[in-house]
Amino acid sequence: MIPDLKKDTLPFHSLHLEEVFEKTGSAPGGLTSAEAVIRLGTAGPNRILAEKKTSPWVLLLQQFRNVLIITLLIATVLSAFLGHAMEAVAIAVIVIFAVLLGFFQEYRAEKAIEALRKMAAPLARVKRDGQEIVIEAEGIVPGDIILLSAGDRVTADARLVQASNLRADEAALTGESLPSEKDAAGKAAADAGPGDRKNMVFAGTSISYGRAVAVVTETGMQTEFGRIAALLQTVESEKTPLQKNLDKVGTALAKAASVIVLFIVILGFFRGQPFIEILIFGIALAVAVVPEALPAVVTISLALGVQRMVKRNALIRRLPVVETLGSTTVICSDKTGTLTRDEMTVRAFHVSGRLVEVSGSGYVPEGEFASPDGGELPVTLRELLLAGVLCNDARLKKNGEGKWSITGDPTEGALLVAARKAGLDELRLQELHERLDELPFSSETRRMITLNRAGSSLKAYCKGAPEMLLPDCSSLMTDEGVVELDEKRRSSLLREADNLGKKALRVLGFAFSEVSDIGTASRSMIFIGFAGMIDPPRSEAREAVRRCVDAGIRPVMITGDHPLTAEAIARELGILREGSSVVTGVMLNAMTEEALRHACSSISVFARVAPEHKLRIVEALQKNGEVVAMTGDGVNDAPALKKADIGISMGITGTEVSKEASAMMLTDDNFASIVAAVEEGRGIYDNIRKYLTYLLSSNIGELGLMASATLMGIPLPLTAVQILYVNLATDGLPALALAVDPAERDIMKRRPNDPKKGIFSRSVVALMLTGGIWSTIVNLSLFQWALASGRSLKESMTMTFVSLVLIQFFKAYNFRSEKDSILKRPFANRWLNLAIAWELVLLGLIIALPALRVPFSTYLLTPEDWIVVILASVTVIPVIEFLKILIRKGVLGPL
Repeated sequence: MIPDLKKDTLPFHSLHLEEVFEKTGSAPGGLTSAEAVIRLGTAGPNRILAEKKTSPWVLLLQQFRNVLIITLLIATVLSAFLGHAMEAVAIAVIVIFAVLLGFFQEYRAEKAIEALRKMAAPLARVKRDGQEIVIEAEGIVPGDIILLSAGDRVTADARLVQASNLRADEAALTGESLPSEKDAAGKAAADAGPGDRKNMVFAGTSISYGRAVAVVTETGMQTEFGRIAALLQTVESEKTPLQKNLDKVGTALAKAASVIVLFIVILGFFRGQPFIEILIFGIALAVAVVPEALPAVVTISLALGVQRMVKRNALIRRLPVVETLGSTTVICSDKTGTLTRDEMTVRAFHVSGRLVEVSGSGYVPEGEFASPDGGELPVTLRELLLAGVLCNDARLKKNGEGKWSITGDPTEGALLVAARKAGLDELRLQELHERLDELPFSSETRRMITLNRAGSSLKAYCKGAPEMLLPDCSSLMTDEGVVELDEKRRSSLLREADNLGKKALRVLGFAFSEVSDIGTASRSMIFIGFAGMIDPPRSEAREAVRRCVDAGIRPVMITGDHPLTAEAIARELGILREGSSVVTGVMLNAMTEEALRHACSSISVFARVAPEHKLRIVEALQKNGEVVAMTGDGVNDAPALKKADIGISMGITGTEVSKEASAMMLTDDNFASIVAAVEEGRGIYDNIRKYLTYLLSSNIGELGLMASATLMGIPLPLTAVQILYVNLATDGLPALALAVDPAERDIMKRRPNDPKKGIFSRSVVALMLTGGIWSTIVNLSLFQWALASGRSLKESMTMTFVSLVLIQFFKAYNFRSEKDSILKRPFANRWLNLAIAWELVLLGLIIALPALRVPFSTYLLTPEDWIVVILASVTVIPVIEFLKILIRKGVLGPL
């Protein structure tokens, strides 16, 4: 019988095995090849469907949706129509440059991280036609019988038929740092979560121990892995704060340009000026109002920031999200593999009534043993380490690059590392103590026993859960010898194990007995002691969290792990602070959306959560006005990664689904790289703001000068070509140089940028208006004075032209900081120095060379003219400096 493969997912974990075979139309011997072909046609290939890609042509056309780009294209057409080819070409070149740069950066970023590559292994072992064969994973269908062993990737969701000491690493799906024990005979409630379905294995997870036979129940997008991938595609991505701000700026400037053109044309027309002449001035002023280099400068700022971030191990997928980092107020981070090493580590031993602490972290066998009281180490400790080495199937290895890793169970690997730290050679010990027999770990006994022979001595070593081991022990090993284990001592030991457990350590007990038959090894054992272990925090993460807090960013841990474990790690990292709390998934389910929104501001740790919970948390934080970054490496992180303002995935350990959902990827899986990315984001945002302050202030000065002269009825101080030259050339290179200005030294000591306030804070607006108005006053006064002194119109216009240019140069240096004096590291930006030097050369050539004086309508200034012009233009420095003093004193409000 071939089942209906398109119907809704059944709770296979809650059915009897016979019902599972009936529902899947399968049998223990597997499917026939003919059945498999039919099912493949019905269910489709066993792969995750990638989100629909944006074609390169669509990506290119999207660049033209920017309001400023559209305005500039109109200005280009009008300039060309009126015969101003030079201006038209200049504007067109800038437009094309901005469009192509934006397109290539986004296209290259999309190519850099391929869309939703398969996480599942490419091959799988199945039973077909009664034979065990190896096929491509995409060919697996519901009803297939798959065979699994340690190290295999699970290729589809499946119900266990047989399992021998099976443990699966489900960290990518559930967030659990320890392998999950599996049981083919068990059943789970119909509404049980993936982490509680002990009779199931899931696509995208891996087998860390044991072997199994399972019947496939779901493939492709119907798997738990696929369900989360589908959930991703329903999450909408929002515009970044900078995109929203620039859209507003572009719209406002376009409206202003239209009003100015109409105003100048109508006023000139009624005064009897030639229509074409006055229209040219109107267009020139309109172009002066619109910062035509804005899209290019913003794109260049972001692109250069991306290049710097790559060097600092952060790969950006989309340019605009770079600046979002500068506004980030909350970082929601998964625990396993992101804040922790994902490497179990022994932290403490309890032997002979004493605690022994172990330093070091991860699988690197470097560390020290020490008693908290500073006393000698217990002699019995060596016997416990020996038991941990012999009752062990893991292997510790070092690759060619010097990196340590383990194969097998992480808990057993941690015991080998601890032995190495004590100077023991596990391979030599295992060779000297030959293993004769073993009873593998099982969920029923919760212990593992090995029978070992060293010379003529036979010993059975046992490790397991303390509460299961201690009742079978009649004696206790101490430094003074073996003593009777009475109820008082047994209760005391259980309390010690409980104390270690409260520190979020996983506790294992160790014992031995001198027997010749492993079947009797559990009788009257001699208890040695405990080992407490944990998946430790990354050392870099601790420092990164501290820097985040200093920068006004609140770190929040969101994990599927146990609350005690999450709390201990969070306290150690500094995430859980005074006044903050821990909330579990069960508690989260009981909260309404409104209750969660109010509570999330004081919650620092969310434990035992599901993917849907993470989405709720991110959405609640966003409703509170937070700009949320989400870090993670597992499949369970992906929905929240996409919903967050910026999702950050792990490049090495991260699943492909999480990478596809993220906007940024850490190439070294180092949480500390986020701090570098935040610093870059803030620097980029600051530089865009410096650029806008400088450019708009300059444009206000140009507009104010021309509009004032028009209203006063005096000759226009600049020609259309001079206006366009100042706007396109003089504003261009200095503005671009400001886009790469070095970050201010206190950039990571400030609060995050507030996206609600936008780019134009009070201090920015004050600087922009003051600089623009002062430029208008100085240049208009200079122009009128020059005319009144008997100078010709051309000479007066040239003096005004040069003064306007020099004032903008001084403002470029002034606007490198909105609060610090121009005298503080004045020439730190070498690109600005080069830009100003180049522009001064061009200015000199325009004034000195007869060939250029004609098109630019300039006059060869006298030394006296130059002195007057320089003295007039330099006055902008003390004016801006006085304003900065007011800003530093908080007169204009907080920075």
